[in-house]
Amino acid sequence: MKQYGFGIIGTGGIAKTHAMAIGSLDNAKLIACYDLNGSRSDEFASIHGIRSYHDIEGFLSDPDIDIVTITTPSGAHLEPALAAIRAKKKAVIIEKPLEITTERCDQLIKAADENSVMLSCVFQSRFHDAPRLVRKAIDEGRFGRITLIDAQIKWFRTQSYYDDISWHGTWKMDGGGALMNQGIHAIDLLRWFGGDVADISSRTATLAHERIEVEDTAGAVISFKNGAIGIIEGSTAAYPGFLKRIEICGSEGSAVIEEESLKFWQFKDERPEDAEIRAKYADFTSTGGGAGDPKAIGFHGHASEFADIIDALNTGRDPAITGREARKAVEVIEAVYRSAREGKTVKL
Repeated sequence: MKQYGFGIIGTGGIAKTHAMAIGSLDNAKLIACYDLNGSRSDEFASIHGIRSYHDIEGFLSDPDIDIVTITTPSGAHLEPALAAIRAKKKAVIIEKPLEITTERCDQLIKAADENSVMLSCVFQSRFHDAPRLVRKAIDEGRFGRITLIDAQIKWFRTQSYYDDISWHGTWKMDGGGALMNQGIHAIDLLRWFGGDVADISSRTATLAHERIEVEDTAGAVISFKNGAIGIIEGSTAAYPGFLKRIEICGSEGSAVIEEESLKFWQFKDERPEDAEIRAKYADFTSTGGGAGDPKAIGFHGHASEFADIIDALNTGRDPAITGREARKAVEVIEAVYRSAREGKTVKL
C-alpha cells in the first residue's frame, strides 16, 4: 500500500484538525509544515514531530511531500495553492472556501488543469452518513418532486472571536461573514441536494457585533433550476448557537438533517431499512458541530475526505469534491452578497 506524504501550509487552528485526520489514515503521513510565522511553524512541527520550513520554496521542494493542504486564512489561499500546483504536487487540498471569489477560484482551477494537479476543497459534511443517505434517496427519486430545501446555520460567535484574530470579519481575508465562513458547509449541502441555482434574492445585516466589515446575519430565497425553492438562514448572532439544520421536502418524502443526525426520515414508499435508519441516526451527532465553539468539531469528516482523495489518486478518478464543485458554493454566496448589496434578484 502506497503511503502519501502530506505537508500543511498554515498552522492556525484548523491545521490541527488536518494533522489529526492525516494521522488517522494508514496510507498517509504528515511530513512537514510551513507558515509565514516561523515560530508558529516550529511550535506546530514540534507538537506533531514533523519538519518545519520557514520558506515556501524549501517546503515545496521536499521530495517526501506528495499532497499539500492549505489552512491559511480564506483570502490567503490563492498564492500558496498556486505555488503548490506549479510545484506539481500530486494533489492540493484547500480548507473551505476554495477561495473567497469565483474569479480567484477560477485561477486555481485553471492552474490545476494546466499542471495536471488534483485540486480539492474540504467540505467534510458531504462525507457524513446522513447527507449521503439523503443524496442517495434523491438519486433514487424517493422524494418525488422536490419542493423545498432549507439551510439553517444559526450559530454564535463572541465579540472576542472577531477581535482576537485580525482577519476574522474582514472582506479581504474572510471574504464575508456568517455565510462565507460559517454557513458555507450547509450551503454546499443545499446546492448538492437541490442542483443548479437559477436566481437568488437576499438580505444581510450586521446586528450584534462591532468592528467587523461583514454580515453576522443573512437570509436568502433561492430558486433552483428544477423548480424547487430554497431558504438560507445564516447567523453568528444566535445565542447559544444551534447545530446546522438542512430540511428537504418533496411530494413523496421529507428528511431533516441536524449536523450528523437524521431528525426526520419518512417516505410514501416505506422500505424495510427506513426504520433502521431512523433508529440509528436519530441522535448520531457526537460533537458541538462548531455551532457555539469553532473548535468543537471532529476530524473524522476530514479523514474520510482525505481517504477519498488518496483513493482517487490511486485509481485515476476525480475526487468527490473537485475544484469546480467547490466553486459552486462560493458562487451562491457571492450572489447572496450581490443581491443584498444591490437590492435585487441576482440570476446565476
